[in-house]
Amino acid sequence: MFDATTWNRLRYGLYAPIYDAVAARALRRPRQLALAQLAWPPRARVLLVGAGTGLDLPWLPEDAEVHATDLSPAMVRRIARRAEALGREVHCRVMDAADLDYPDRHFDVVVMHLILAVMPAPERGLAEAHRVLRDSGRLAVMDKFQADERPAGLGRRALNLVTRAIATDITRQARPLLEGAGFVIEADRPVLMGSLFRALRARKADPPSGEDDD
Repeated sequence: MFDATTWNRLRYGLYAPIYDAVAARALRRPRQLALAQLAWPPRARVLLVGAGTGLDLPWLPEDAEVHATDLSPAMVRRIARRAEALGREVHCRVMDAADLDYPDRHFDVVVMHLILAVMPAPERGLAEAHRVLRDSGRLAVMDKFQADERPAGLGRRALNLVTRAIATDITRQARPLLEGAGFVIEADRPVLMGSLFRALRARKADPPSGEDDD
């Protein structure tokens, strides 16, 4: 049976040597804009989920405690090398975004850039982000999304059969995904190619009245 997670691990291992040449320049400004939407607490504990080669690292606060994960060991090795070149201590681990090996309410900020459109089950990744995020923390998402107001049309769904196999899903909708995972969207702005790429900032929804977290 086809295993999408294994396929992602394999193909991103193959993409790792050329990833920066393809993505670094084109997505530099969107990354900056996405991370600039956050109000960083002092000494924030930050998790980069699906961190790729670590292209977000230059835009994080110097005093942040940074943890970076990726499904691909080749990508994680490149994150570690980039962190060393930048003179930053980054805790780098191979990890599935759908099964994070971190305690509940552990991070002030969770960053998910260019991963929700790649994961076979983005709902699971967002559920894990919700679990490890402190109640006062924030989620940063930057990715390509179908408009929330309407589902993808027939042509886009047909094209998605190709793009999903080689790179990314182009039919996913940001607000239904985030709100379905228990997040409240605080900011949502287009950052590239019209409104195809969007940067969103979200927080955990308040628990129902009468419920109290530990």
